Amino acid sequence: MTKGIYTLANDVVYNQLVALLNSIEVNAGPDFPVAVIPDDDRIEKVRAEIETRPNVTLLTDTERISRWDEFADQAWTTHPTAKKSWAAQGIKGVHRSGTHRRYCAFDPESQFEKFIYCDADIVVLNSLDLIFNALEQQDFVVYDFQYKDLSHVFNGQSKKLLEIFKPEEIEQDIFCSGFYGSQRGLFNQEQRQWLLSKLSEAEAEVLYPNAPDQTLLNYMRMRLGIPLYNLVFHLPKEQVTGNSVTSPHFEMRETALYDKGQRLTYLHYIGLSSKLFDRLCAGENIDVPYRDIFLHYRYLHEPSGRPQFTTPPKPYNLPPSLVKRVMRKLGLTR
Repeated sequence: MTKGIYTLANDVVYNQLVALLNSIEVNAGPDFPVAVIPDDDRIEKVRAEIETRPNVTLLTDTERISRWDEFADQAWTTHPTAKKSWAAQGIKGVHRSGTHRRYCAFDPESQFEKFIYCDADIVVLNSLDLIFNALEQQDFVVYDFQYKDLSHVFNGQSKKLLEIFKPEEIEQDIFCSGFYGSQRGLFNQEQRQWLLSKLSEAEAEVLYPNAPDQTLLNYMRMRLGIPLYNLVFHLPKEQVTGNSVTSPHFEMRETALYDKGQRLTYLHYIGLSSKLFDRLCAGENIDVPYRDIFLHYRYLHEPSGRPQFTTPPKPYNLPPSLVKRVMRKLGLTR
């Protein structure tokens, strides 16, 4: 059996990718295999970084990538409003099209029989045995609290949602597509064609177009009846930890984070723009939550390059000034 980690990246998230790869090296093992799926063609820096790491490869199988690009395009073509809405915003084709390429990990030709997929804005903070051990018995393993927020997974206003899925599925079986474990061979060609046929029968209206890869992947798994194993519901309560940067209560000890005494498996800097991390790496003193964790892993192998701040930190989400608030209220700005 082969196991490994997939991620999705381009040069836009270069600094975050380096932090992720370094965190995998430290906490999963220096030889742990990683495959980077290109989000698009902007991968000059990514390619150069991968060449320095013998355990990391770049997915260059254009046939496999095209196969999943085409599937995503066909799936979103069935949606009643998505493509028209995106076009009105100046978006050509499928919104965030490249993010669907994470599905390449499921391909029968995937190099990993069992895999964990991580977004590039994640740092691994502990052993990943917890997930891989669960994959010995389960086809799909997650460790998150996305089930508390349906709004970023499905269109909750769609009447079809409860026609397609049971209430308990909607309440507990949704997940964040930024981190999950699974195996190759899921969603074969015959299953994909069946899914497209069901989407074309007006089921596509349940999808949430602003998180396209996440909503589609949730639909695919739930519609095919593939069980979801969420560690949140199966670990002893006292061992469960959070994972999102939006949680302010994590305690930092050296180079790890703890939630009520339990070490986090991973931290997801979800919702924070890659531009914030680029500015931080350029020396701008921005008070990004848990930034010392990010900076530690980003500069693990080049500590002399770590920015030294000499000015007071600035909040990363500065509130609008009074003048801007007044102008916005008067409709003079947005």
